[in-house]
Formats: sequence, structure tokens, C-alpha cells
Amino acid sequence: MLFLGQASNFRGFKTWKHFFAVGGKHNSDELRAYIAAHYGTSTGRVALFHNGRSALTVAIRELLPEGGEVVITGLTCIAVVQAVRAAGCEPVYADIDVETLHYGKKELLEVLKNHPDVKAVVVQNNLGNPADIENIEKICKKHKLFLIEDLAHCAGVRYADGREAGTVGHAAAMSFGKGKSIDTISGGAVIFSERVDITVKQPEKRPKLGECARDRWYPVFGHQIRVLYYLGLGKLFTAFLIKIGCIERSADSRLSTETRLAHWQAKLAIEQIKNLPKKAPGRPPLRQHYFVLHRKELLRKLEKMGYIFTDTWYDVPVSPSRYYAMSNFDEEECPVTTAVAKHIINVPTNYPDSELTSAYKIIKEYQIDEED
Repeated sequence: MLFLGQASNFRGFKTWKHFFAVGGKHNSDELRAYIAAHYGTSTGRVALFHNGRSALTVAIRELLPEGGEVVITGLTCIAVVQAVRAAGCEPVYADIDVETLHYGKKELLEVLKNHPDVKAVVVQNNLGNPADIENIEKICKKHKLFLIEDLAHCAGVRYADGREAGTVGHAAAMSFGKGKSIDTISGGAVIFSERVDITVKQPEKRPKLGECARDRWYPVFGHQIRVLYYLGLGKLFTAFLIKIGCIERSADSRLSTETRLAHWQAKLAIEQIKNLPKKAPGRPPLRQHYFVLHRKELLRKLEKMGYIFTDTWYDVPVSPSRYYAMSNFDEEECPVTTAVAKHIINVPTNYPDSELTSAYKIIKEYQIDEED
């Protein structure tokens, strides 16, 4: 069977390498220094956190100490909303362009016309698809807005003008969470550009023992879940593990700007970051997306064929659905986002096309024609 989430696809050696990883402070120091060099800044402008939403919170809070409104893409995760609010700001949703799954020039200007208190924008590069950074950057300069890049989906991705995601904005936030570009099950980093006079303190509080245990065991449980899917018990086992606290759903991760990344996860993260492409064209998108009719029916058929693609980014505009009500998302203001969320499915890019041939065939039967 093939699964969407990369973390659930850790294979034998990688699973046990993750489980038995050992690290020290020197690993975290090395990771900070390497990130700083990679993104063209100084080590004092980089800090490591236990998750990406904490890093994004610090990026916003340091740039906007007095609060304000922050533009985010309408197609997003509740973690981004939580980070904006934890920084003392309020999110403003921009509708998306159907080609990039992100807001562009037209959508951003529309938001700024209606929200004069906007102080910053977050560029997310959904699924690893590069946004129209050139026009977004021009608008930010004209309106004196801070530009923050969220690298959860797009570490190593390059924009159309050749610049790497994370090198354009005033700050960037990385996530090392499950299924992200850099995957150590949890973790994150904030990066401030040399263009802003900000240094950031590295948090010293260790992650809770239970959190570290979940992070270590997740790939092991992921392997067991995959095996049980063959017996029709994968979903039940997953639900059981969540109920007893052995695994945690990504959206439920605790936001804490005082908690650092575990040193052993820093050791694993630097190995992955060092493997990012050093030049154009950069890293391909994390997932390929399609727009389909009767999505639930299609996903059931794919599952019967051995393709577990139900972890859709995003099946509601601000996912997961259990948090949707608290997002205060206005569907009338973002009609394209609302429509896309009803029809999008994702296909992983970390498998060879030969293993996805049957999936592509059935997806084509449900795919919405461009004319529609």
C-alpha cells in the first residue's frame, strides 16, 4: 500500500535510525549555524523550537510587537491561524489563485483594500508550489509590509525568478513536522533576515518526556499501521493509539515558544537540510494535486486499490475540519478557496510514477475538466 504522509512511510533503516537517534547541544548548534549559512543570515537570527507553529509565532511577534492584521492564504492549516493569534495579531484570509493554490497580486491587493490595518503577509507555497513571489514582494515594499515565508511545504523549492524559498522575506519559519519538507516528526525553526534588526533567543526548555516519546515511536507505529491496513484494521489501530496518547495528530501539537527542539531531532534535521538541492530547479512539490468530483467515492476506490490518500491538504479551507469553526473563515469572501477545498485531492511525489499508474488512471475518471 502507498500512503500520503512521509512520516508514515519511514522504511526499515530510517525508522530505526530515527528511533535510536542520540544528539547533544552541539547538534542543535550545528543545525542553527547551517540554517543561517544556507539562508544567508547569522546564527543569532536563528532559533529552534519543538514545532513549526511556535517558530511562526516568534517570527510574527518579533516583527509586529504591537500586533495588527496578518494576511494568510485561505487554503491553510489551523496551525497558521494559531500562530498568528498567539503573536497577538489577527489573520486575514486571502482568496487563492486556482493554479498556484495561493494568493497572488490580484487577491492580495483586494485584501489590502478592505483591511488597512494589515502589517504583514505570510507566503505559504502550498504543497510546495511556488507562489508569485515577485509581485507579492513588490506589493509588500510599496505598502511597507513585512513578508514572512512559511517553509513547511517548500524547503528547497525555488521561485520562478530562481530565488530559494526562505531567502526573500524578512523572516521565515520552518516546520519539521510529520509529512513536511523536513520531517523529524516534530520541530521547527525561525530565521530572521539580515535586513531586520532582530536577534532571537534560543529557547532552553526541554520538550516534555511524553512528547519526545511520541516523536520517537511515531514511525514505528506508522509501520504497524501500514501492516494492519492489509488486514483492514489500520484505521481502528490509529484511532486507538490516538485515544491512549501514543500518537498525536499534527494539528493538535502544543504551541510553546519556550520549548526547544530535541537535540536528537536536530541531528536528524541537519542531515535532511544538507540534502536540499543547491541550485535550480530546486526541489519538486511535496504533492501533486488534482480537482475531482465525488471525492469521497474516489478516495474509497483508491483505498481498495491500496492507495491511502485520505490525508488531503486541505479538505476544508482551514483544516482540519474539527477546528474549522474556530478559524472564523468567511467562505463568501474566498469563493475560489471554498470551491477548491471541496474538490482537491493530493498524490505523493516521493513514489515513482510506475507505482502510481493505477491511481492516475482512476483519478482521471473523476477529474474535473479545465473547462469546468
